[in-house]
Amino acid sequence: MENSQDKPLIQSMNAGSRPRQPQEYYEAIKQKFAEERDLRLRYRPEGTKQYTSDLNGWMAKYEIDPYGGEIEPRDPISDTVECLFVGGGFSALLTSARLREYGVESIRIVERGGDVGGTWYWNRYPGAACDVVAYDYLPLLDETGYVPSRHYAKAPEIFAYCQSIAKRYNLYELAIFQTTVTATVWDDVEKMWHISTDRGDRLKARFVICANGTLAKPKLSKIKGMETFKGHSFHTSRWDYEYCGPDLSRLSDKVVGIVGTGATAVQAIPRLGAAAKELYVFQRTPSSIDLKDDWPTDQEWAKKLRPGWQAKRREHARMDARRMEEGSELVGVSREEKIRRQENANIDYMMRIHKRIEEIVKDKATAEALKPWYMFMCKRPCFDNDYLPTFNRPSVYLIDTRGKGISEITEKGPVFEGKQYELDLLIYATGFEVQKTGIYNQIRGQGGLDLNDKYHDGIRTLVGIHSQGYPNMFIMGGYQASFQFNLTDMLQSQGDHIAACIDYTRRHGYQTIDAAPEAEEWWVQEVINHRGKTTRNQDCTPGYYNFEGEFQRRQDGNYNGGFNRYCTHMEEVRANMEDHFTFTKE
Repeated sequence: MENSQDKPLIQSMNAGSRPRQPQEYYEAIKQKFAEERDLRLRYRPEGTKQYTSDLNGWMAKYEIDPYGGEIEPRDPISDTVECLFVGGGFSALLTSARLREYGVESIRIVERGGDVGGTWYWNRYPGAACDVVAYDYLPLLDETGYVPSRHYAKAPEIFAYCQSIAKRYNLYELAIFQTTVTATVWDDVEKMWHISTDRGDRLKARFVICANGTLAKPKLSKIKGMETFKGHSFHTSRWDYEYCGPDLSRLSDKVVGIVGTGATAVQAIPRLGAAAKELYVFQRTPSSIDLKDDWPTDQEWAKKLRPGWQAKRREHARMDARRMEEGSELVGVSREEKIRRQENANIDYMMRIHKRIEEIVKDKATAEALKPWYMFMCKRPCFDNDYLPTFNRPSVYLIDTRGKGISEITEKGPVFEGKQYELDLLIYATGFEVQKTGIYNQIRGQGGLDLNDKYHDGIRTLVGIHSQGYPNMFIMGGYQASFQFNLTDMLQSQGDHIAACIDYTRRHGYQTIDAAPEAEEWWVQEVINHRGKTTRNQDCTPGYYNFEGEFQRRQDGNYNGGFNRYCTHMEEVRANMEDHFTFTKE
């Protein structure tokens, strides 16, 4: 079964694609893209500072967990484990499964939420589902014997699957929930990490895996007067079903507003539009919306699956990636021509997105406002069949702020261009803060050096996982690693790598493993060499992919050499451990 969403991704990047229009056509659209980007930058030149994730004082309510129940008092914990995970999402779960296979018994998860699941614990908004085919997205299907119930799994199924993995690998036994790691400090005498939490715990661990991801801390736009709003409000990652009703039926007499039109809002808005008396959608930059071909899993197909079927799917995906990478190196075609063809194919795809909007949305002004004017993948692509038709409802209103965003909120609700929008409920779909290191966690390595201080002049890692001076520490899903739309595929490759590194360290009687300085420098140069080949990053409209348009050093981002090459590099590192790491014994 094919991932229907791979096709546009490949098409948009295929350097061999022939232009469908004269080059002047593409240049005019690129100019429009640039004008829209500049408009956004003029309105919000402060970049990431336009948001806050310091949800204290009156903002503290936006971070309260509505799902985990009341936090039960407990005595602080003071003990030692071999492997400690900061975070309990897929990163921790799939890496723990590999560690169990290597015979590691002492594994602890410390999680801010009330259960495992990570993003699938927090994101329970109506319509929440995965945008990647479930047979590819859900990890460890070969190991668990599970087959997803449908082509695109919905949030409740994914959360339940996370729980089943934790049970299967006995991860609940030592797990600590409703607890936030606040400091992770290396003790060079003990050769141990000392971990502190917001509940007074004093934990020790030989190995620490930072598995809390780069998008875990909810953020809010800084809008004048937010605190004065007298209606009800919440962040989408803390959905208030007590107010809305489990089926949103309590919104039938409510006027609702939602700020944001990103991936979360795209899934929530159709459900809100169907339930609320009126819905106002406050848009700054539209998302690209494509079809989502979803269906229940064919049980006859599922019965025929044999052990290893998911591994084969992933291998085929890597082969496709390899062919795409090799195919992009067209013989006799200049670098400039390759880039031009890629851009033209990308524009063709985005214009198809525009055409679909015109065909579905009846009001022409609304349809024009919903058109995204940027290259595909500048912002996270979205897939939902109900989003665009929602704007045909007479009770749903698109308030297009044309790049400005809402700049004022009164006790009655948002104000835009002098017009007051009176709301009963205001929902913030403003996403998460992009973090380079610890989310709530201060990480101090050898000599007490804060990881943020080390990164001050540029991120320095080995394959995005190890950083010299932070022995026995591994960072998952961070910068200088490869970027994959199917995130769990990348996380699985990292989890396999981390588990193998820990196993090597244990089997050889080593106390610590740390990136060798020369290996770290090699990887920094690899990242630099594969970034900055085009101006795509600065050409894109502001968003979390490019730190809201802020300047980035070439090493402060993902490895852009392709996922297949990234996996090959990790394999080569593991094949030559002594060349890439320094080890110590007692």
